[in-house]
Formats: sequence, structure tokens, C-alpha cells
Amino acid sequence: MRIRPTLLTTVLALATPVFLAAEDAKPDKPESPPAEKKEGKKDDKKEDKKPDGDKPVVTEGKVTIGGKEIVYQAKAGTLPILKPDGKPSAQVFYTAYTMKDVKDKSARPVTFCFNGGPGSSSVWLHLGAFGPKRVDLPADGLTPPRPPGGLVNNEFSLLDVTDLVFIDPVNTGFSRAEDPKNLPEFLGVQEDIASVAEFMRLWVTREERWRSPKFIAGESYGGIRGGGLAQHLQQRHRMYLNGIVIVSGLLDYATLISGPLNDTPYLVGLPAMTATAHYHKKLPPDLQADFKKAVAESRAFAFGEYASALLKGNDLTQAERENVVKKLVRLTGLEAKLIEQQELRIDSDVFREMLLRKEKLVLGAYDARVTGRDGDESDIHPQIEPFMRVVGSIAAASMNAYLREELHYEKDLPYEVLAPQPNWNHGKGNSYTSVSGQLAEAIKQNPHLKVLALTGWRDLVTPPDNMLLSVRQMRLPEELRGNIEFAEYESGHMMYTNRPDMEKMHSDISAFIAKALK
Repeated sequence: MRIRPTLLTTVLALATPVFLAAEDAKPDKPESPPAEKKEGKKDDKKEDKKPDGDKPVVTEGKVTIGGKEIVYQAKAGTLPILKPDGKPSAQVFYTAYTMKDVKDKSARPVTFCFNGGPGSSSVWLHLGAFGPKRVDLPADGLTPPRPPGGLVNNEFSLLDVTDLVFIDPVNTGFSRAEDPKNLPEFLGVQEDIASVAEFMRLWVTREERWRSPKFIAGESYGGIRGGGLAQHLQQRHRMYLNGIVIVSGLLDYATLISGPLNDTPYLVGLPAMTATAHYHKKLPPDLQADFKKAVAESRAFAFGEYASALLKGNDLTQAERENVVKKLVRLTGLEAKLIEQQELRIDSDVFREMLLRKEKLVLGAYDARVTGRDGDESDIHPQIEPFMRVVGSIAAASMNAYLREELHYEKDLPYEVLAPQPNWNHGKGNSYTSVSGQLAEAIKQNPHLKVLALTGWRDLVTPPDNMLLSVRQMRLPEELRGNIEFAEYESGHMMYTNRPDMEKMHSDISAFIAKALK
């Protein structure tokens, strides 16, 4: 099965599909703001309008979450990534929100947040999900707002339970290498992990938060970054995390990118296709009447009869083949002829294009509830991604306006919402990039480390069963398997664009943090 340059290769969700393994990696306090300031007003005593990495711009704000008003301090600035000789090799941009008037900072959790790509800034989790401000989107997450969009107070922000630090890895946002010629030093699985870990070490040091409970939250490729960070932080900085939140993520590329002798992506993708076909009412009556039955049957078939059939290859009998086709028709809503043409292997792009072909609609990859018209039926692969029209047109405008107009961070460099990462280094070896082993080792070394994986049923980029399979195969003692738990959502990759899912996400993560601190 050929691999097309699909949305798996876009910078928002995943890295370039190179099948290589990741190797294991081996000051002064900022000035305090005055006690009284108006919301969103810059501290007049701060003369530095263009932060140099040592003096963040400080503002204050407030947001009401669950009926409780939270007053917070916001800091926007950069911290250096230091070489062994103490000289900076890069500047990493961040926005930090800390609750005001906390008597004991050692009891207040702090969560470091980032998106994926690699090549994505943190704008999506920042202004989409966790920060005190959010992009004003239609509640159902299906309708594109009119550009340039606007911001509203985020009643589902996590600031009621944790301080928040949003990190833009090097070569995203305002983060830059000191010398552009040295940029490759940061473009790789372990290189990226090391630089983000160094940022965390320095932020925790300067802000005097070593004794605070620490969490990380990563979306999509952020699962790779987060899984590797847990072990790297322990080994390099002796920093032990309390928890990791993985939003629509992955730990193993083998679950998502097919290749010779690797049909795993077709197995993990099938239950999400069933869930999507159910949403669009394309399943037979008995499955359409019972969502749980539909996905349970799909999972049992995917990792049983379907897996066995694909492993048999040309040894599959005609009767067996016809039976597999019949069941795939039942579970996907696609036509038997198409499934035969695809050699029983249903690519997510083909599914997106063909499920609603009669209606002349294509599905979104990140949220398959969303549909659009691409006007081209000459190919069985879609020409557009309808979901990105829901968020893509307003993300950059919202972030640029927010940084300058509300946080008063003045920078003439372009804020790179999504940036290409040339020649990303996946490490040495002839295998798929994977950090599930590193995460397992981190949990074994730190049995208090908890993991919460959030999955969206209509996510065709990182379908739920990719994470479920990675965790099932993880080498952990039985008594530690309970350290990893899952939460399911009705929408897709960015489940926070759907208001009911966003509310549930706040509840799930809040409960997870509380449980991890017991």
C-alpha cells in the first residue's frame, strides 16, 4: 500500500513519516509586579518593551471558572537554552499564567503545555483549550467562524486547578536558534526533548517552583515529546513528574504509518471509522441503534479476524476474503467493490473521500463530523481538509492580537503558528520512532507518575486505538498498569472545539490532577 503525503505528514499532527527509531537521551528572579494593576494593563515600571530572555512582560487578569473568580498573573517572554559553557544556543518563547495570592507555591501544581507537529506552536492548547482566554468558536465545533475571529474568557480553563506554562519549541512561535546555522541542533526527536526539558529546568529554577507538583500536557506529536520528556527529565535533571496528559496523541509511529509487513494502522483505524460511519448514519440498523455495540464489534474484528486475515496475505482463501469484505462493509459503510480494490486495507483518506461520495461531501481528518465539498471526484483521495477551516483561519490572527494587545508582548518577528521542520532527525536505526518504552521506564522508576490519554472518536489522524494498542503492548508490571487511564470524547483530534467535550475535558483533567496528588 503506497503512503501518500496525507495529513499525517502535516506539521499540526505528526512529523514527516520517516521510519527511524528515537534513541534514549542521556540567576536572577524576575521583578515582581506592583500589587494593584488593571486587567490586561502592562506594568508601567517595566521599561523593557522587547524582552531579551531575562525580563518577561508582566500583566494581570481574571477569569471565572466554575463560578469562582481566578485572579492571575501572566508572563510572556523568552528563556535561553544554555550550552554546557552557559552561553545561549536558542531563545524559547513562553506564556505563563500563575494564580495570584497563593500562600504556598509548593502546594500549587504547574502544568507545562505544548502542541505537536513537530512544527506547531502552542496556540491550539493555549487559545483553544487550557488558557484563560479562548477563541470564540461555534459551540458545536462544526461551523467556520468569520475571520479574523475574537477571544472570550475561557470558563473551562485549567487555571482553577493548576498554573500553566505554554511552550513554543525552537523554530515555532517566537522561539529561535541564536544562530540559524545551528537550527538542526534542535530538529529531532531527542534534540527537541532535550531543549524542552532544559527550558522546564530553567523556568522552574527562576520561578522557584522545584517543590511544586509538575505536570505536562501535550497534543498529538506532543505525546511523543511528553513520553520522552518523562524519562529525560528524570535522568538528566532529576525532575520527577506527577502526571502527563496526552491529548489525541501517539507514542509509536508504527501504529499510524503503514509499511512492508506493518498493517497495524488499518487495525487501529477501523474502530474510529466505525464511530464516524455511525455519526453519519451509514451503519446497518442494529449497529446504528447501539454505538457501544458498534465500536465493540469493530474492535473485536480489527484485532482478531481482520488482523489474522491481513497477516495471511496471499494464503487467505477466497471464502475468507469474501467474509472479511462483508464485515468491513458492515463496519465502515463503504462499498464492497472499493474495499476489494484497496486490497482490504482502508486508508483514512479513502474513507474520508468515499463515505459520503453520494452526497458529494468529504470528511475532515481531524474531526470527521465536519464535512465539505472539494469539487473533485477524479480521485478517491480528498483535496481539502474541511475541519481546518473551522480553526485555521483565525488562529494566527487571534494569537498575534492577543500577544501584542492584551499581554503587551511587542515583537516584530512573525509568530510562527505552524512552521516546517526540515530534515527532522528521528534517530539511528531502521525502525519506527517510538517512546512507549521510555515512558514505561519512567513509570517504573517513578511509580507515582500518572498518565491520562484523551481520545476523540472522530479523530482520523490519531485514532483512539493507536494509543490503546501502545499501552496494551507496554512492558509494565501489572501493579503499574493502572497508572495509565483513558477519557473518550465525541468529536475529534481537537475535542475542545466541541463545547460539550470541552466541558468534559476540564472535568476529566481536573479529576486526574486531584487524583495524581493524593
